[in-house]
Amino acid sequence: MRIAELVAERSTCLRRKVGAVLVQDKRILATGYNGAPKGLTHCEDLGCLRKKLKIKAGERIEICRGVHAEQNALAQAASFGIKVADATLYCTHQPCITCTKLLINAGITGFKVKNPYPDSLAAEMLKQANIEIQVIR
Repeated sequence: MRIAELVAERSTCLRRKVGAVLVQDKRILATGYNGAPKGLTHCEDLGCLRKKLKIKAGERIEICRGVHAEQNALAQAASFGIKVADATLYCTHQPCITCTKLLINAGITGFKVKNPYPDSLAAEMLKQANIEIQVIR
């Protein structure tokens, strides 16, 4: 989890710094932090539209220009041809419903998070997928 926290320091999000690490057999497969897509201007330079519009956490995520840490970890693994099936996610924050669905489809078998987030749909999907979520402080 300390590595995920360190990765989160690279985040360029103005609202929340998130770090994610995909691990298998005690080996780091990929990391990710939240920020703008590769080559695009970051929120720390442009400002945050969601903050400006006073949008609550978890709402209207589609208008955020940032890519979530978990999505970036999956993209990094894919860009280097790294298989992530059966890996465990270590993340500073519990994944949103969109990231949860992507992680399930990628074959991630465990979630270890520092900061839980109450999302009943994500919790139900994880239960159906037989994926345990563990809070690590």
